[in-house]
Amino acid sequence: MAEGGQNMSLPNVDSDQIYQSEQQGGASLNEEELASKTLYIQSKRFYLDVKQNRRGRFLKIAEVSSGGRKNRILMSMSAASELRDRLQTFDEQIHILGEQSLDNDEQLRSAIISRDDRKYYLDLRENQRGKFLRISMVSINTPRAQIAIPAQGIQQVKETLMQLIEEFGNEDDRDSIETPPAIEPSELPASKNLRVGNKNFYFDIGSNNRGIFLRISEVRPNSRTTITIPEKVWSRFRDDLTELIVTMDDKRNSSRTNPGEESSIPPSGN
Repeated sequence: MAEGGQNMSLPNVDSDQIYQSEQQGGASLNEEELASKTLYIQSKRFYLDVKQNRRGRFLKIAEVSSGGRKNRILMSMSAASELRDRLQTFDEQIHILGEQSLDNDEQLRSAIISRDDRKYYLDLRENQRGKFLRISMVSINTPRAQIAIPAQGIQQVKETLMQLIEEFGNEDDRDSIETPPAIEPSELPASKNLRVGNKNFYFDIGSNNRGIFLRISEVRPNSRTTITIPEKVWSRFRDDLTELIVTMDDKRNSSRTNPGEESSIPPSGN
C-alpha cells in the first residue's frame, strides 16, 4: 500500500518550521500536546494528536508501518473538520462499492481540501491488499507527503476525529482574521437559528483578540460541521450569495415562462 512522509502545515504556523522540526524529531515552536489517540488498523498504527503552540491548535496524524516507517501529516483544526466530513463520504462510498473494483469509478475516489497555499488530495485506491484511502499534502514550502488508511479503518479514524474536534473545537481561521480590538460579547448581535428538515443552521458572531468573525454551523442528529468567516469578507460573502440567489431565481422564472423547454435546475429543497 502506498506510503510516504507528510507534514501538513497549519495556517496558524509556518510550514517550514514545522517540517524542519519534525525531521529533527523535536517539538516545534514550544508545542503543547493536548490529546493523543492511538488506532490499530491492520498491521499499522495511527496516532492522532491535537497540539497547541502560540498561534493556535492543530492536528497531527502519524502512520507507523509494521516495519517502523513513520509518515506524518499536519493540518489546522478547520481542515481537520473538513477531513472528517470527507471521510464520512468515502466510508459511505466504500460500503456502496462492496467488492466492486474501482477501475470504472473515477468520480468516486477523489477529493481535494484547499487551505491557503496547501492542498490535501484524498484518493480512494485499490491494490493487491485491498482498498485504501491515500491522503497527500502538497505545499509550496514543504515536500509532498502522504499517509494511507486501509478502507476498514476509515470509519474508525473519522470517529476519532469527531471526538477530538468535539473536545477541542474547530477554531476560527486565525490567519484570515485581522486584529482590531475585541468586542465584548454583550455588544455582539444575538445568534440566529434556522431549521431545515432534520438539520439546524446556527449563525453565531464571535470576537477574539484577532477580530470579529461569523461562525455558521450545520448540525444534524449525529454530526456538526462548522465554517468561520472573518468580518473583513462578510460583504463579499453576502454579495456572492446574493448573486447566486438572483441567478437561480432568474433561471427558474425563465423556465416557467418557457414551459416547453426542459430546465436543468432542480427544484429547491433540502
